[in-house]
Formats: sequence, C-alpha cells, structure tokens
Amino acid sequence: MSVDHPSDRLVSSYAHGDTDLPADALWAMEAHLEQCAPCRRRLAGAAAEVPAVTALLTAVRSDLEPALDRSTPAPRRRRRPTAWATPVMGPWLAMVIGVSVVAALLDRTAGWTRGAPPVLLLAPVLPLAGVAAAWSRGLDPAFELTAVTPRAGLSLLLRRTATVLAVVLPVHLVAGLLTGVALAQWLLPSLALTATALALGGVIGVGRATVALGALWTVAVLAPAAALGRLFLLRPEHLPLWALALAAAVGVVLARRRSYTTPTSL
Repeated sequence: MSVDHPSDRLVSSYAHGDTDLPADALWAMEAHLEQCAPCRRRLAGAAAEVPAVTALLTAVRSDLEPALDRSTPAPRRRRRPTAWATPVMGPWLAMVIGVSVVAALLDRTAGWTRGAPPVLLLAPVLPLAGVAAAWSRGLDPAFELTAVTPRAGLSLLLRRTATVLAVVLPVHLVAGLLTGVALAQWLLPSLALTATALALGGVIGVGRATVALGALWTVAVLAPAAALGRLFLLRPEHLPLWALALAAAVGVVLARRRSYTTPTSL
C-alpha cells in the first residue's frame, strides 16, 4: 500500500511556521510525521534553513552544554523483589505467618484436634488473605494509579500472587514437616483455591472472590472439623479433585486474561 508523503512545499511551510496552513492539512502533516522517519529527516533539513530555528537551537545548545558537562549519570536502578509487592501486603503476610505458627504450635501441644490438624485446615486458605491484600482497592492507597498503568492487569496480579506464595508456602512447608502433614495434602488445595480466587476475580473482583472462598471454606471444612473432628475435602482420595480444580481455574484465568485489564474486575 502506497503512502502519500507531504510535498516539499508543505514541509517547508510547516518548518517556517506558516500560520495559513489549513487545520486539516496541519493535522495530517503532524500525524504523518509521527510514523514516517524519512519525512522527519526532511523536516529537520528544512528547519535547518530557517534562521529563527537555527538561532534558537544555537542558544539552547550554548546554555545546555555547560550544564551537561557538569552533570553526572544517574545511578542505575536496581530491581528489588519488593517491587512485586505493595506496602500494605507486609502486615497481611505477617498476620498469615503468625496464624501459621500458632496453628503449628496448637498441633504440637493441643490434644483436642481429634484428627483434624490445624495446619492442614488453615494452610490451604491462608494465602487468600495475602492475595486479597495484593490487589485491593480498599487496602492499597495507590490502587487507582496502579490500575491505569500499562503494567496493570493479569501480569501484575500474577507477580503479586507469586510474591504471596513465595512467602507463605515455605512457612507452611516447615509447619507441615513439624506436624507430619503431607505436602500434597495441603499444597494442592492451596494452589487450587488461589487459582480459583484469580479466576473468579476476573468476574466479581479478587477481593470479593477471596471473601467468598474463605466463607465457603469455613462452612465446608473448618466448621465440620471443629464440630465433628472430621476432615472434609482434605483426604488423600480428594487430591485428584483438587488437581482438576487447579487445572480448570488456570484454564479460566488464561481464557479470560483480558478481563483483568479493567480496575473494576480487580
């Protein structure tokens, strides 16, 4: 497809600041210059022949050169892992770790757990608190600014979720080793619940999704365990169901990845 370049006369008139140029021609000229490097070079050559432009460039260069000679390069910015987090995530992650430690201590010292280890009951659902704090309109004072940046959306949400998991999962791993809880027995449900929160977040918002999943976990798992001492949905035979739920949630997140670009979905 051929491209209509502006004529030399039009380029010269633009360089000389001709005020008689029609508005539509001026707009078309500027729009074309944004995408055409050869025409920008033509404009630079034409502008070099304008005495006023040459004098202005010379004056600016003479003023800037001494300052540039005295300037020092800015220090190179270092990428820090905390760039993947927000300040508000710190207290929430500390709270999650504290609850995990208390659960491990109860499991080691209390005899009333009746076959329902606190670590196993809490480890799958605790990361949801960190995920909620990772991208929350009410908890993040910079939410409005972050939500409209080009880096917002699923990519940023996944980075902050990875930060939460990188902090919480090692703590739960140690707690599981101390209490004898099998790794797969809590890790698969934990990852499945986190992925489900992200999948639902694209529809109702991550904050609402974590609250809904937390309430559902309380009713379906914590309440029966406290009242009856029985484990629901956390037995070894349930692990294939958790793996299936994890795969389905990841599939939904990938299929609806564009829905995370709007602040209302998060």
